[in-house]
Amino acid sequence: MKKLFGIPVLIALLTVLYMPLALAQSTGSVKGTCRDVEGKPIGGATVEWANTDNGRKYDVKTNGKGEYFSLGIAPGKYTVTLRKDGKELFHLNGVNVGLDEVTQDFDLKREMAAAAQGQGLTPEQLKQQQEQQAKIVQENMTIKTLNEKLLAAKQAADTGDFDTAVKTITEATQVDPNRDRLWAVLGEYTLSAVSKQADVAEKKKAYNDAIGYYQKAVDLKQKSLDTDPKKADATKVLAQYFNNLGQAQAKAGKLDDAAKSYSQAAQLDPAGAGMYYFNLGGALTNANIQNDPEMRKAAVQAFDKAIAADPNKADAYYWKGSNLIGLATLQGDKMVAPDGTAEAFQKYLELQPAGPHSAEAKAMLESLGAKVETSFGTNKKKPSKK
Repeated sequence: MKKLFGIPVLIALLTVLYMPLALAQSTGSVKGTCRDVEGKPIGGATVEWANTDNGRKYDVKTNGKGEYFSLGIAPGKYTVTLRKDGKELFHLNGVNVGLDEVTQDFDLKREMAAAAQGQGLTPEQLKQQQEQQAKIVQENMTIKTLNEKLLAAKQAADTGDFDTAVKTITEATQVDPNRDRLWAVLGEYTLSAVSKQADVAEKKKAYNDAIGYYQKAVDLKQKSLDTDPKKADATKVLAQYFNNLGQAQAKAGKLDDAAKSYSQAAQLDPAGAGMYYFNLGGALTNANIQNDPEMRKAAVQAFDKAIAADPNKADAYYWKGSNLIGLATLQGDKMVAPDGTAEAFQKYLELQPAGPHSAEAKAMLESLGAKVETSFGTNKKKPSKK
């Protein structure tokens, strides 16, 4: 019996001897809470722990309460950086991580107060600094919201759902009514939505709404230029707003206003004047359903300005010729068009011999009894005498 009793004891001893040993802990953990200058939690931020010895980095996300936590951080000295939307909010140098849990909070209000004391700021100066920082935080939040709405509106517009696009951008203007781009985009989507509107009264209302939106964009952009007139890019954007305003005015039948808007665009952006004057000529041509000779002459003048600004704008020559031929008269059985008609069509064919209007241009020249001159506008060399 004694021999049998010894066997299970031996097995138990062997079991103890072969149990795997638990490894000693070789990493630490970090946690903390992040708050902004108003004391509010900073959710959706990133806390980066960068080891200054080996360069290894650990990125930890904050939750809705501004809290973060991470295990498995190797011991060492770290630079800890708080970021939100890709922008650094604060950082700390020389934070030590050992095998225990490290708590590292970010309190931007406290840090700003500490910085103010170090800079010798008065309480009033500190308050102003905090208010300025709060404005920056609020501005970033507003921009994020507006960008989300712009993206959602574009996605709707890309599928042809302009009503949703208009609704979404309208909501964006309610978030911040002082951004010219929002009103310009709202004007664009409103004009696009008209194409699906059958009711005449609703179309008229939509055109007038678009005019109002573009005018708002113009006014806001002009106001920003008045404070800083050296912004070349802003001037070009303002010119584009005037161009789009002219388009809306033309569709609403307000041709005199459209002419002023297109001309204003050309003055602001001389490099784009060819396009702006071409658009004016096109608006006059499209609106002339009664074949009004005065409107044709006005269209020709607009195309001449487009040509002067951009001599290689082929379509301007074609539509100039089309308006001129509309002023032609019959003398017997012969069509007599104003001077420059044939030359306009010939210049179009020179610039675009296989262009979309080449067949019509050749037919017009034939009706005038003129030949196609593919070398129109070039100096022909005379043969040298031997």
